[in-house]
Amino acid sequence: MTYVARDDAPSFCYTTGIFRTFSIPEIFISSLPPNLSHELVTQYVARFSHSTPPVNVRIGAAKERFDYFLVPVLPNRLQNFVLASYQFYNDEPFDCLQLIYPDTSLRFPHEDGYDYDQEILGEYASE
Repeated sequence: MTYVARDDAPSFCYTTGIFRTFSIPEIFISSLPPNLSHELVTQYVARFSHSTPPVNVRIGAAKERFDYFLVPVLPNRLQNFVLASYQFYNDEPFDCLQLIYPDTSLRFPHEDGYDYDQEILGEYASE
């Protein structure tokens, strides 16, 4: 997992290699601290490495701390973010999902009152 801290925009992290290793999409997470991001990535791989991750539906927390959505991210939206993944896969296409999470009041970006600095790159279609 690569974590990128930025001063002028939300930090983010992303995975490299799980698409090739587990045949599930890479993950992009915006604005969470490194330890929580790593925990979510580990749980994502454990939960979906033998199945297809559901997209654009609310996923109930299993071992995670909160419900979340997984949304597809178009490759052109990732170009300036997942540089190590592009280098790793060279010219091979790879899939990537963004993990969309609630704010501290458990509201999602599509809900009134949502208040968190989460940069959304994916095609987010709420419930």
